Amino acid sequence: MEASTMARSLLAAPPPLCGPRAQPEPLCSPPLRVHARFSRPISISNPKSSTSALRLEKNNRFLIRCSLDSAETKPDVPIEKRFPPFPAVMDINQIRNILPHRFPFLLVDRVIEYTPGHTAVGIKNVTINDNFFPGHFPERPIMPGVLMVEAMAQVGGLVMLQPEVGGSRENFFFAGIDKVRFRKPVIAGDTLVMRMTLIKLQKRFGIAKMEGKAYVGGDLVCEGEFLMATGSGSE
Repeated sequence: MEASTMARSLLAAPPPLCGPRAQPEPLCSPPLRVHARFSRPISISNPKSSTSALRLEKNNRFLIRCSLDSAETKPDVPIEKRFPPFPAVMDINQIRNILPHRFPFLLVDRVIEYTPGHTAVGIKNVTINDNFFPGHFPERPIMPGVLMVEAMAQVGGLVMLQPEVGGSRENFFFAGIDKVRFRKPVIAGDTLVMRMTLIKLQKRFGIAKMEGKAYVGGDLVCEGEFLMATGSGSE
């Protein structure tokens, strides 16, 4: 008898905390105001638990951020207007005034960056009309690796044949290469972007060492170290 009475007392609902309609104390006062749209009405003045409150706060921040992003979205820009042209620090006419190379062996179309006596960045627009593609290869046109190296050396020549370095157009030679690696093939339609950096210069002997890297679309396709020899026209 005593056991059944005790069981009924345990199963009975606990008395209210303070009055018949007592409510849990809110987490914050005043209630948090959220300027966001929800698919269902949500009340955050009386969350069930601290975990639910934290989850709701994260969701609110996400929805507010998404609404701001959508408000700043601009109309789609046509693809032909999305990409600005390469800058022209040196155009083809200026390049021809510096380098002695001519068709079909002038392999630099434009210089897009130049630091006197230190570095130059040039581009070569690779097209199917280049004279080496009919033979390399007829069924799969790939720019020969030796011509990639030659194009990079010509960009190096734009650094060497300047007054800051003292090179001579009449006596400028490609003296050697080392640690050359070809990472990816270059095909018709690619734009080869080549950076050449002078890392060592011995003016007394007319010897310069340069580091070269070539890219297509931001991917490294070729790299190596170059040795240049310069002199005067009387030597």
